[in-house]
Amino acid sequence: MTTEPAAETPETGLETAGTEPAADPQAGAARPGRLEEEGDVAADYLEELLDIADIDGDIDIEVRSGRTYISVVAEEGDASGLQHLVGKDGEVLEALQELTRLSVLTATDNRSRLVLDITGYRQERSAELQVIAEKAVAQVRESGKEIALSPMSAYERKIVHDAVADLGLVSESEGEGAARHIVVSLAEA
Repeated sequence: MTTEPAAETPETGLETAGTEPAADPQAGAARPGRLEEEGDVAADYLEELLDIADIDGDIDIEVRSGRTYISVVAEEGDASGLQHLVGKDGEVLEALQELTRLSVLTATDNRSRLVLDITGYRQERSAELQVIAEKAVAQVRESGKEIALSPMSAYERKIVHDAVADLGLVSESEGEGAARHIVVSLAEA
């Protein structure tokens, strides 16, 4: 959006990467480079957003397991401004993640699966989701009946599906849109 981020990162390969056929020898190295580029674009976008909103925060970029993870943490322990960017039940955070992904798509012509976390909300929520999965599994084992969980985002459903599978039961997503939820049941023999 401004010319400063382009000057900070060598963006010359950005325009030529999609049109230059000689990029094949670097195909193995292109993926990590693309993920790092995603992180840089996302960080620039979020930094500009924080400046506009006059909110202080530090941005950390990490690439792991084929995904870019962006964390915004409070400077000097004051997270009050950043809490507004998480919102009730992480709704604002989800919206910001989608906007950040759109920013990356616009800049790179590549869809992004980046994960945005603000003030450690996703890490705390992941621990909560693990407990929810464990309780659901215990209820299903005790009653022998399937149990439906509350609606949650795709990212949260993935965490619960993995936890349920690790505990030896099965889960399926049902419903559509905001009503999409997980049903946990016994594994069929």
